[in-house]
Amino acid sequence: MSSKISTIMAHTKAKGSSKLGRESESKRLGVKKSDGSIIKAGEIIIRQRGTHYVPGQNVKKGGDDTLYALKSGKVKFLNRKHICFNGNKKFVKVVAVQ
Repeated sequence: MSSKISTIMAHTKAKGSSKLGRESESKRLGVKKSDGSIIKAGEIIIRQRGTHYVPGQNVKKGGDDTLYALKSGKVKFLNRKHICFNGNKKFVKVVAVQ
């Protein structure tokens, strides 16, 4: 009677780390109030990372670059020329509440 010795091989190496947990929760960024909509003081207009939109009249930028209204009114999106530190001119998107 011959006895076979079977060796069991692992399918993956024992790294000690999980393959799960890579999915990060979405941050729900973007424009929350459109042009011409009525807004109350303190309401969020845009959630953003970086300054894609810059604050204008009656709008303030939070610590995480979120733009929110300082006064109640109507939201306005404007394009303005901005002079950079090196003298170049570029258009920036400005959000204001009037």
